[in-house]
Amino acid sequence: MRPIINRRRKIGFMHVDARELDNNTVIEGDLCIVGAGAAGISMALDWNKSGKKVILLEGGGFEYDSEIQDLYSGNSTGQRYYPLRSCRLHLFGGTTGHWGGMCAPLDPIDYKIRSWVPDSGWPITPADLVPFYTKAQKLFELDSYNYSLQYWQEKYPGLAPFPLDKDVIWSKMWQFSPPTRFGKTYKETIVKSPNIHLYTYANLTNIIANDEVNGIKQLIVKNHGGKTHNVRAKNFVLACGAIQNARMLLASRGQAKNGIGNDKDVVGRYFMEHLEVKSAELWLKKQFSTELYTFDYSTRKPRAELALTEGIQEKTRILNGSASLTPLAIAKQQTPLIDVWSNEDPRISFDKLVANFRKSREKNYTGKDENNNRAFELYTRMEQAPNPNSRVMLSDELDALGVPLPQLHWELTDLDKYSIRNMYHILGEQIGKAGFGRIKLEKFLWDEYDNSMPEKLGGGWHHMGTTRMSRDRNKGVVDVNCKVHGISNLFIAGSGCFSTAGAPNPTLTLVALSLRLSDYLKTS
Repeated sequence: MRPIINRRRKIGFMHVDARELDNNTVIEGDLCIVGAGAAGISMALDWNKSGKKVILLEGGGFEYDSEIQDLYSGNSTGQRYYPLRSCRLHLFGGTTGHWGGMCAPLDPIDYKIRSWVPDSGWPITPADLVPFYTKAQKLFELDSYNYSLQYWQEKYPGLAPFPLDKDVIWSKMWQFSPPTRFGKTYKETIVKSPNIHLYTYANLTNIIANDEVNGIKQLIVKNHGGKTHNVRAKNFVLACGAIQNARMLLASRGQAKNGIGNDKDVVGRYFMEHLEVKSAELWLKKQFSTELYTFDYSTRKPRAELALTEGIQEKTRILNGSASLTPLAIAKQQTPLIDVWSNEDPRISFDKLVANFRKSREKNYTGKDENNNRAFELYTRMEQAPNPNSRVMLSDELDALGVPLPQLHWELTDLDKYSIRNMYHILGEQIGKAGFGRIKLEKFLWDEYDNSMPEKLGGGWHHMGTTRMSRDRNKGVVDVNCKVHGISNLFIAGSGCFSTAGAPNPTLTLVALSLRLSDYLKTS
């Protein structure tokens, strides 16, 4: 007879190492969340002391484990990309363990259907996320959910924007979390919760549906200790990240030959990243305060990036993006991130990333050279156009627990390159017209007929879109409530649900979206 841990039985502890359970234990609860990263922990915290038994499954433990990290291995084709094994951290707290802390909400245009952007448009509005942005802000240890320049100028009077036409260019504000490491900050709350039951070393390997494949009966979890367990709940939420969520839906083929929720062949498609690359140099005619656009490592106070207004994006038919400033003396000493983050071990890649920034600042920037305050690198963060051919698939290779490894094909479109080039043409025109500087484009943007991307282009380690939200199940995997189309009790949390990528880093939005899902599950 299988041992059962059910919703009625009281346990003397709320954290269980699944390797120590009897084999084939049945774990039962009201809500099962798979993945203890930013999305999963945020949802679990929202259910703390709710009186409902919440099962929180984490494939790793509280510390880095190479054997566990191997489960995130995979291959990629198409546009050059980082090693998949080191893009995400497979432990409690997830990738917040090496997150940089940049926070900003999506812009209103990101939600809209744009005639020049194929498959654009969210089925929800900015107002649908505002209350959850406010809650997410607190989880990231940030005070005010206010991203207007005027608000921050009152706090920091020295924040002066460049004298540019506000109908063309605006200063998009960012706030910076400490950054909050969810695995450290919220471990005690999760472990001591009276109703959240954390199971570490519990890796999802299969999703079992009912005979009609319109509801989920249970999940199969395994670990390297040779144990297999069955998890049953009223509702299930996949919060493993955009690549892993898609991978698990595709790999669960026992009752659906194309994978759970994939009868329309959309799971894994529309993989999006932020296109990040040095794109131009800005040379000011004379010194101008750039405090607004400079990141202060000691205070982590808000900063701005240069962005094009919604009206200009529509007029020129380009994607949404922004440009950040780095003193050229620093930027010239920095190696492109795609070359720095090249090791399969995320700890080594992270250390190389930190060393890359530290070296350039400590050894090559004294602040005495006048050009340090007049010459800047302009670095792009551009949304990627939704593209069904950019996708996560399954390879023929299996991981140690028998699950096919992911195969990422990152494919960009002509609109992506066109948007970067034209954003800088407009910035150059406006800066020249204002008479305070000039822009020099990088060579890869010179030829307007060349739509290829340079080898030095990287991403922000921002995986989005593989289980995208859409009212039309032919174009998306989840509905407006993040429920998988056609499956009554299976939900997806995280940036895989993004319909479009937007320009900002996704962490704040993915947590807000997860909290919105949590609210829906409480009332459904």
